[in-house]
Amino acid sequence: MTDLKALCAVIEIAARQAGEFIMNESATFDVRNTEIKGLNNFVSYVDKGSEIMLIDKLGSLIPEAGFIAEEGTSVKKGDKYNWIIDPLDGTTNFLHGVHPFAVSIGLMEGDEVMAGVVHEPGWNETFTAWKGGGAWLNRKKIEVSPVPKLSGALTATGFPYNLFDRLDPYMELLKHLVRNTQGIRRMGSAAIDLAYVACGRYDLFYEYDLKIWDIAAGMLIVREAGGRFSDFSGKMTGLDGSETLASNALIYDEILEIIRSYMGNKIS
Repeated sequence: MTDLKALCAVIEIAARQAGEFIMNESATFDVRNTEIKGLNNFVSYVDKGSEIMLIDKLGSLIPEAGFIAEEGTSVKKGDKYNWIIDPLDGTTNFLHGVHPFAVSIGLMEGDEVMAGVVHEPGWNETFTAWKGGGAWLNRKKIEVSPVPKLSGALTATGFPYNLFDRLDPYMELLKHLVRNTQGIRRMGSAAIDLAYVACGRYDLFYEYDLKIWDIAAGMLIVREAGGRFSDFSGKMTGLDGSETLASNALIYDEILEIIRSYMGNKIS
């Protein structure tokens, strides 16, 4: 593996270039140029164009690496390395002219994320992390919040858009957190939610039915910022986004116990 810090610098350039393309297209984007992938699941030529740009740029960095990308513009799989790409996280926000939306890029070696970048072009913020190198926002070091109790936490979440089999317990959990935290925020981009946990703007984030490209970069950024990241049972490895919990280390045990009590029984 090449120097991870240097690699992240190049990944950041690629993310910013894709972000510039997204912002340029947003000025004239016509929502009628949208395809429907499934219930409340949309894609535009902007998502695909951003992904193609990223695959072209990243493909030259590690020639043997494959790609796991949301829009499937490359089907190449790597034996050891794979780029995990969400070219436009927050597509629904983008379609409605709402911020935030982001470019999210992670590099996995086996099943471990080694480098991650989340770029929010509208606010010109780039969150970066590499294994063992800490977490950074626009090249300034960041850490998770020091909030010690759930009662003092600002919480972020997202709502399922097409898988509603766990919605009832999820809403009961939401009601509990409304009553027992300082507030709930719903941004519409999981990559940004995780980045905000990493820099201490949020104290925790939870959601179910995400995908690996939603969480890969953010997972590393949270952990390198001193946070905790797991599924709803506390499992910390082999995560695919189906259950996501991220928080600072101080409130993790408290929020995990609560989430287990509401969301512990999966519906098959």
